[in-house]
Amino acid sequence: MRVLLRTIFIEGKGILTGLAVCGLLAGCGQGNKGPRETPKSGTIQISVDESFKPVIDSQIKVFESSFPDAHIIAHYKPEAECFRDLSTDSTRMIIVTRMLSRAEEQFYMDSFHLTPTSGPLAYDAIAVIVNNKSKDSIFEIKDIQDMLNGTDTRHQPVMDGHSATSTVRYAIDSILHGQSLGKNVQAAKSSEDVINYVANNPLAVGFIGVSWIGDQDDPQQLAFLKKVNIAALRCVSCGGQTYVKPYQANIALKRYPLVRSLYFILKENFSGVGNNFSNFLEYERGQLIFRRAYLWPTRMPIDVKTIDLSQ
Repeated sequence: MRVLLRTIFIEGKGILTGLAVCGLLAGCGQGNKGPRETPKSGTIQISVDESFKPVIDSQIKVFESSFPDAHIIAHYKPEAECFRDLSTDSTRMIIVTRMLSRAEEQFYMDSFHLTPTSGPLAYDAIAVIVNNKSKDSIFEIKDIQDMLNGTDTRHQPVMDGHSATSTVRYAIDSILHGQSLGKNVQAAKSSEDVINYVANNPLAVGFIGVSWIGDQDDPQQLAFLKKVNIAALRCVSCGGQTYVKPYQANIALKRYPLVRSLYFILKENFSGVGNNFSNFLEYERGQLIFRRAYLWPTRMPIDVKTIDLSQ
């Protein structure tokens, strides 16, 4: 049997007075900082979970080509640091894997007198990667749990940090269900370092966002795939001995067990570059870029058809 997915998109007078008033209002011309920001012109700083650097780099490239006077400066870092950045004046948007808590929303209301807008952008997956010489490339979730809590001493798990990253948080919350990571878990500096560590250590098992290794049209990711293999995990909805990799269809249908969501959180109470960029990410062109990066876009309804290939 083979599952096919089909995407559908749903998608004169008083000038002197006006100038005098505008000169008195910092918001009208942003003081002495330069021309007034609009949705199509200006520069903003955003912080992005490092797990999503490849796809967000692509989003920014296309956005800025469409709006040449709008500029987005992205800082890639662990998820917890992104949330800390949002609490400062300099960072207006973050792209992360969880929403704000009620306590965090209250903080922004008290501190900035606004509630940040937010929304889901795509579904992502945690890819499990192994060395090319590894004898193990098929795992149960119990196998993954044993690696991460230290029960399994045959493998060397490696993640993009011991704390603060979205991958680590997902491992603790959703795989270990609150249990701490074992002392055997190695911490790499970045997702690319995880790939390199696994490539150089036959017993290593790495955990990274699928956008780093899922796009087989990307030359850099094809180079990564020559260094490591993507492991298959037991399908959560298939029944029987069915093991799947974090391919797009398996993410969309939640067949792959390690699926998570990607969100934007925007702290902007006027129509500026941030609002324009968030709209770009949510609608057709941005959603197509997520799809091309082998994540599954949240705004693309799908029709699922089952075809019998045996006939």
